[in-house]
Amino acid sequence: MSSSSKKNSTTLLAANDKSTLHQNLEFTAIEQYKLLRTNLNFTLPQGEKCPVIGITSAMRGEGKSTTAINLSYVLAEKGSNVLLIDGDLRMPSVAKKMKINNDRGLTDLLMGSDARMSDFRSELLSNWYVVPSGDIPPNPSELLGSKRMQLILNELKQSFDYIIIDLPPVNLVSDALSISEMLSGMVVVIREDYSEKKDIADCFRQLSFSDVNVLGCVINSSKSGSGTYNKYKKSRSYKKYVYYRTSSKDDTE
Repeated sequence: MSSSSKKNSTTLLAANDKSTLHQNLEFTAIEQYKLLRTNLNFTLPQGEKCPVIGITSAMRGEGKSTTAINLSYVLAEKGSNVLLIDGDLRMPSVAKKMKINNDRGLTDLLMGSDARMSDFRSELLSNWYVVPSGDIPPNPSELLGSKRMQLILNELKQSFDYIIIDLPPVNLVSDALSISEMLSGMVVVIREDYSEKKDIADCFRQLSFSDVNVLGCVINSSKSGSGTYNKYKKSRSYKKYVYYRTSSKDDTE
């Protein structure tokens, strides 16, 4: 991992609830997402006009999509122009979770269709845009890492303050790594008592080999009481992630 990655890596906090999203979150979860929003400001590269933040995990079912939705919402709630993209072009879930139309989405933008950003404006907040996956393509990894994707992101960065991309799990497919060079950094979602330690270590090892700027971790579905601190040592670099656990119900993608 590069020195800049080590410097920017720090603790990120959040809580997820399977039964609630964005404005319907319980008070505790809302506060944790706001804390996640604040912590990102300390870990993102300084002076970047529109950070592009990837949200991933080691395995499926750890809550990465829920985290991406709620993080983008609290960023928009504060007044920033925010774009959420469902970059999981294999098993997308953002449209289903948010109960929005998935007829048009990222694949349409990548294929050069006439889709307009106004088509993706959220009904909840005028400054929150959500681009679902669209049709599932036969070559998701190649599309995410393509020059076309880079051109689209460069263009979108002129209109937004933050771009959040929900990405597939690192240990299952290479999609998240293929787009990593286009990201300002990656947030890794870890579900407590779900993934094996080996899975988590493998995830960080792959991110390190690809020189990904890991912004930090979100510990999801913690069962220990609020206020408990623990340490997770990163494989190889032994850099410590100190995270704050917060009680919440089980969550899935």
